Amino acid sequence: MAPADPAAENAGMILFEASATPSVRAGELEVASRRVAARAFPYAGEAGGARFRFDPVERRFFSRAAEGTVLAGPHDPAAWRTAFLRGQAGPILIGPGSPAEAVRGSFRAAAEGGRDSGRAVYLLDPDPAGIPDGPGRCFTVLLGWYPGSGDHGAVLEAARSRQIPAGFLLPLVAGWTTEAGFVDEAANRAAAAGAGFLAGVPLAEDGLARRVALEAAAAAAPESADSLFEGLHHGDAGGDAREARERLREACRREGLAEVPPRPIGSRESAGNAAAAARLEERAHRILGDEHQVSLLLAAARWLDESGRDLAAVAREGNLPKVFPYGAELARDVEKALLGSG
Repeated sequence: MAPADPAAENAGMILFEASATPSVRAGELEVASRRVAARAFPYAGEAGGARFRFDPVERRFFSRAAEGTVLAGPHDPAAWRTAFLRGQAGPILIGPGSPAEAVRGSFRAAAEGGRDSGRAVYLLDPDPAGIPDGPGRCFTVLLGWYPGSGDHGAVLEAARSRQIPAGFLLPLVAGWTTEAGFVDEAANRAAAAGAGFLAGVPLAEDGLARRVALEAAAAAAPESADSLFEGLHHGDAGGDAREARERLREACRREGLAEVPPRPIGSRESAGNAAAAARLEERAHRILGDEHQVSLLLAAARWLDESGRDLAAVAREGNLPKVFPYGAELARDVEKALLGSG
């Protein structure tokens, strides 16, 4: 077991145990309306850093201990690259990061391994030291933002200096972050900070997710604990989230922000295929209440990621409807994206 890391001593006694094996979880996942095919954990263990962490894939808050043990993945990009070359095709998500990144280097190694594998890579809550140098188009930086999540200025600046798109993910918690004033303020702050997008992420609906979200909300606004409890446990969480998404859409429009993170493009991906998959994911994002249609759109995006060939040539020949298995209407939309006709 490694000794306590000096970079994390201000957060308590955090012990880092080194692992030579990359922690990568394959499978169909979604982050802020974007499809991902695998997720990597450079650091595993809820200890150190901010008291609470919001996970946009699990759609829940996790409580972090001031002391504990964190498993740190390898600092060799080649090990991560080998792991990312396995499994189904599509973008990968890496993170969250750690305050000890400058010493350990596991996040940056995973990010570089993802880049070298040719995949598109989303970087979740990286430390500035974990953001690799270009090419920037294969990365998008995702930062969880809510009261108490900390200052993201250094991360945004690091991403900007490398020409990597970066922005915020806002957990939509009834009685707290779904309020109209909160949504407007969040969009205003995101624009002022130089973020490129502000994406709303609904909270998971189970009791444990609500309980820990209430703890995070009460820690940020202790004077509002009673009203937060009422809104979260007795309000219409689903309805509040839908209304908040509409308010967020309008607020983003006013502030010039995207409401979905841009999809990165891996070096071994077809830019046309990536653009078409992104279009389908964005269509799915705009649909509320039709899970069948959302599943169809995401399945079509997966088909594009896994096609293994540049479909723009097929579209130029007029043959896309013959090979696209999800209907003529979607084929027309995909064809427009492939041909770059907007």
